[in-house]
Amino acid sequence: MAANEGERARRRLSTEERREQLLSVGARLFSESPYDDVWIERVAEIAGVSRGLLYHYFPNKRDFFAAVVERESERMLRMTAPVPGVPVREQLAAGLDTYLTYVETHAHGFRAFHRADAAGDQAVRRVYQRALAAQERQILAALAADPEFGPGFEEAAPARLAVRGWLAFTTAVCLEWLREGTPDRDEVRELCARALLGVIS
Repeated sequence: MAANEGERARRRLSTEERREQLLSVGARLFSESPYDDVWIERVAEIAGVSRGLLYHYFPNKRDFFAAVVERESERMLRMTAPVPGVPVREQLAAGLDTYLTYVETHAHGFRAFHRADAAGDQAVRRVYQRALAAQERQILAALAADPEFGPGFEEAAPARLAVRGWLAFTTAVCLEWLREGTPDRDEVRELCARALLGVIS
């Protein structure tokens, strides 16, 4: 990975490519270490850029970590967007497969995203909480659009609490899955699917 990053740093990157490179390095470092232990100078060193250039993109570490969290949130929401008109029960397995693909493919980003809740910086934690709320709203909107559950479902306090709890459960399962490599992917998908169907029923 370091060789690839060095090769990318030697050629001229577009503004968007450079920003993406820095966020990828940040996701890896934040996934491996607590927020307070990540040094912005280390990010610049790995990316092969000056500290001044990094600060051109991100004014401080808080803004940098917040950008990492926001990028992962947007990616998760985009990859797990519900399919309009398809019952939730029918698309649940496929949606979870997509989500687990994201978890595997972007493991550093997934871990970094969920480390944000433990960050001592309250501004970073607020970014994380907004991201979780967006996931919650997306799931509730999909359930409300399904005739089985019906309009207004997302307004019900028990439904919101159930979905929030399911997100916490799924996060814990996926983090453990990444750490231990077990159970296998199909079992993880079935476990999470049964859990959601159980809480919303």
